[in-house]
Amino acid sequence: MIRSNRVVATTFAASLALMAAGPSGYAQQKQMAPQPAPTTQPTAPQPPELKQVALTDKQVQGLLDSQDEMNDITAKLPDDPSKPPDASTMATLEAIARKHGFANYAEYGNVAANIDMLLDGFDPKTKKFIGIEASLKNQIALIQADTKMPAKDKQDALDELNDSLKNAPKIQFPANVDIVAKYYDKLNDALRAQE
Repeated sequence: MIRSNRVVATTFAASLALMAAGPSGYAQQKQMAPQPAPTTQPTAPQPPELKQVALTDKQVQGLLDSQDEMNDITAKLPDDPSKPPDASTMATLEAIARKHGFANYAEYGNVAANIDMLLDGFDPKTKKFIGIEASLKNQIALIQADTKMPAKDKQDALDELNDSLKNAPKIQFPANVDIVAKYYDKLNDALRAQE
């Protein structure tokens, strides 16, 4: 499934945030231990695992209030998350995050990633949370039933959804569902309107 620039930016923000929040950076690990020469093609680095947090109304409102400013900056960022923004851009993102009640841009990105994960579990028609696994299964059924989709596109989409289903996260903070449900329309418009 192709995501909009806003969702790419949110995912990018979350990746940056998770890397920034980690106890040791990838670069530090590389410097500490000599690495053997690769024997196979290198693979793209995987984004860090999402750190689930208990969401608050204040965080959700801060994220919503910051969207226009954040989007103005993140729209200019390259789509390639391996190319981090320069120091000036990061300073601007940090300032916007703090202005809207976040300790830093890492916290902003983690909150955005938690919300994005939960939005995956809502049925867009009923706007009710059905669970991430159930939502993915519904999407799989819709694609399987689609007779107009080209076979290659269908198989690619099914492969992606089945992979997501295998790796579907368990919700650690069930109260987060109620908070996201309360702001569902605004969050969906802000984070997913152009998907």
